[in-house]
Amino acid sequence: MGGPLPLGDPAPPDGRLPDDLPLDPTADFGVYLHVPFCRVRCGYCDFNTYTSSELRGARQEDFADTLAAEVRLASGVMDAAGTRRAASTVFFGGGTPTLLPPGDLARMLDAVRGEFGIAEGAEVTVEANPDTVDDRVAETLAEAGVTRLSIGMQSAQPHVLAVLDRTHDPRNVATAVAAARRAGLDVSLDLIYGAPGESLDDWRASLETATALRPDHVSAYALIVEDGTKLARQIRSGSVAMPDDDLQADMYELADDLLSGAGYDWYEVSNWATDTAHRSRHNLAYWRGTDWWGFGPGAHSHVAGLRWWNVKHPAAYAQRLAAGESPAAARERPDDTARRLESVLLRSRIREGLPVSELLGEGRKAVASLIADGLVEGPDAVRGRIVLTRRGRLLADAVVRALTV
Repeated sequence: MGGPLPLGDPAPPDGRLPDDLPLDPTADFGVYLHVPFCRVRCGYCDFNTYTSSELRGARQEDFADTLAAEVRLASGVMDAAGTRRAASTVFFGGGTPTLLPPGDLARMLDAVRGEFGIAEGAEVTVEANPDTVDDRVAETLAEAGVTRLSIGMQSAQPHVLAVLDRTHDPRNVATAVAAARRAGLDVSLDLIYGAPGESLDDWRASLETATALRPDHVSAYALIVEDGTKLARQIRSGSVAMPDDDLQADMYELADDLLSGAGYDWYEVSNWATDTAHRSRHNLAYWRGTDWWGFGPGAHSHVAGLRWWNVKHPAAYAQRLAAGESPAAARERPDDTARRLESVLLRSRIREGLPVSELLGEGRKAVASLIADGLVEGPDAVRGRIVLTRRGRLLADAVVRALTV
């Protein structure tokens, strides 16, 4: 169920935005829809998700209508602020969105379309477990306006999936990809590397299996051990080994080599696409710090520098909306220093880079040494952008520290 929510200022019950917020009604607007349901809890996961045994006071079958109520409330808030606009991207995340009937996902998308509108050419993504996708599901989603399926492959190796508590049949990844293609959907495959017991050869096999399916996009994330998870407890007890940092670095380099060789270009530290059209526009909006509204239990939002987050449990979320109140638990308005730090942290991760003009003092002076150390691309820096080399991507946190001193 994830960690505790951050502290913040009280959020108004009606969700009203501050009158002095510097709103831009022409800015891109992303919509995130959080579906917090899973069949089982994966041992490494610290997301805000719930299995059926943890859903006391809430029902999955009511969720689409409850979330639609939040969409209606948000539409009124944006109208009152004079900044309602069509969604340029929509992303169903979780949890496992495809645990819900595809018709429920379609109704949630219809709520967004009816209240905000969906821009022409918008990217609409649904995350999916491979076991939950067949022709009927893919066709229903495509007919509803979904354009992209993000399939949680994680690994092609059964023993790695077992360590991660992933229960899907790895053979169903190909089945899900084929169903998505028949429905005309773009496909992303999501991978995790560095699980205890996973060898470099295991990882190579997963990458080769993924690229053979010819997805449009691949995400490859190093396994991170989060406090409070089953995996963290196993490592603490000594029953499972801690992921090896050096091996994970080797795995990252192998991923970059194999994906590049298969025609995929990196555009964010952990993401590769066949071309610019197939980059995740929704996730790029996060990295660029543009506006998005997150709907659902525990979802976070950002509009014009204001951030807020919803109550976490589906029952508390539903109770607030049934009472006609915003489900926002709290909000904050980071100061200029915090926002500059976040911009460096996020924008330095993407291939388009961070403008050198955003750096101050010692951070700007550090650029020359970062180039000399092979962490930042020299020609891009001369042109005014901080772009990480591959070595810089491996040491991205160190680069950020140097740029923000």
